[in-house]
Amino acid sequence: MSKWFKTLTATFLAIPFAQCALVPGGNLAIAAERASPAPVAAPPTATDADPALWVVKDEDTTIYLFGTVHVLKPGLGWFDEAVKTAFDESDQLMLEIVMPEDQAEVAKTMMPLAIDRSGKTLSSRLDPGQLAAYQAAMASVGLPPAQFDMFEPWFPAITLSVLPLTKLGYDPEQGAEKRLTGFAKTAGKPIAGLETLPEQLGFFDTLPETQQIAFLNAVVKDLDKLGPQLDKMVVLWAKGDPDGLANAMNESLAATPELARTLLWDRNARWADQLKARMDQPGTVFVAVGAGHLAGEHSVQDYLKERGLTVERVEY
Repeated sequence: MSKWFKTLTATFLAIPFAQCALVPGGNLAIAAERASPAPVAAPPTATDADPALWVVKDEDTTIYLFGTVHVLKPGLGWFDEAVKTAFDESDQLMLEIVMPEDQAEVAKTMMPLAIDRSGKTLSSRLDPGQLAAYQAAMASVGLPPAQFDMFEPWFPAITLSVLPLTKLGYDPEQGAEKRLTGFAKTAGKPIAGLETLPEQLGFFDTLPETQQIAFLNAVVKDLDKLGPQLDKMVVLWAKGDPDGLANAMNESLAATPELARTLLWDRNARWADQLKARMDQPGTVFVAVGAGHLAGEHSVQDYLKERGLTVERVEY
């Protein structure tokens, strides 16, 4: 399995915008319909999941740290026990980004970055073998390659990687952030973001062209392995096994340390600065970020400890 494909699976624990990839002139829902996903019924009773939860406290401030997966299958019962208690106690929900509810707003931000302003077509960047494989992969999910010819390679790579998940039962509406956002709105809790959507899109948009092409080719080559790899990570997440997640992600990211720094480590350090500053204000905050940010070395917890804060695992 290629290093770029392994990196892709790690993005589902690191980049929430991957759950809302668009198609030209439409949105993820339309694209998923084109892909003809098999209907997946939720189990009559939820399967228990106990994802990891941490807490940072001082005299008048409490911050909970909850690791998420951005797309999930129906039927996982994770919003209960200590997770729900911590959420209910919190005055505010803080996410990586606050996603616009209107897909048109997402497109308004994404499309100017995704379109190649030089006029160079995607098909001209690929050799004949790569182009044939790419076109076949797009056809397999019901997308016409010609509609993506104007875009930089990272955009079809993300889109192509998200759509097959609908056939495997994954649903962006079941993603932890999406559900937590709904719970917060129902409870009247304010919602804030650690980053903006343009910032997150920029992580891929600023990759050199050679790396974007390698990324796209890897997605095409190993498309059938995306589901099993994500399944494995979800199992580790549901077990509350951050060490297992770290091992899986280290395997994914070791070959691309520059991307690991961009997607994870540098962002974790910036978030730790924001959270340390938040400790100066009283109240309780429920922070939900991709589980990859709370696993392994250079995690948010590591950077918080460097800044003099004590982070404890909530056992439940």
